[in-house]
Amino acid sequence: MAQQQSTGKQILGAAEIKRSLFRIAHEIVERNRGVDRLVLLGIPTGGVPLARRLSEALGVAAAEDARAAGTPEPAPVPAGTLDITMYRDDLGRHPIRVPRPTRIPGGTLEGRTVILVDDVLYSGRTIRAALDALGSIGRADAVQLAVLVDRGHRELPIRADYVGKNLPTSRSEKVVVSLTELGADADAVAIVPAPHAAEETR
Repeated sequence: MAQQQSTGKQILGAAEIKRSLFRIAHEIVERNRGVDRLVLLGIPTGGVPLARRLSEALGVAAAEDARAAGTPEPAPVPAGTLDITMYRDDLGRHPIRVPRPTRIPGGTLEGRTVILVDDVLYSGRTIRAALDALGSIGRADAVQLAVLVDRGHRELPIRADYVGKNLPTSRSEKVVVSLTELGADADAVAIVPAPHAAEETR
């Protein structure tokens, strides 16, 4: 869950977050044998700026591979957004959620590998909603999942393909991801005692 400020015990700072995204980028390039036909879709709110950053990191990683192989540098990997508001299973508890725009680069999923990007993977319910939202738009060739933090406690059989940091937590704790794009003074990942964190149902 992205917040504007992080308190509690800091786990990652700006440098560690940047390194994690570059490592994920290299893993994506290796697994997909390049970046052709890839599209990144960030899940609001934290996943959106992370998708943009990951797109930049993929550009660097793919260019390095191309230079090493003596091949032309590939086109940038586009980053869009995927709103999941109307597909959540907790709307009854959060009736004031406001839908956000969904933006699919190129306007289609056909023939493409979609990489969903989120900040924290917890119960898996957010990703289930994202898969439902994605299915309502079109049929991608494949769907992969990249998250900055996997904190465990899954309630659904969902696993990330790319993880920046596996972070064991208790259910009495919250993971707060602060990003400058969302108003934070600095990038950080922190563990916060539950009474002092916003409700999290990811």
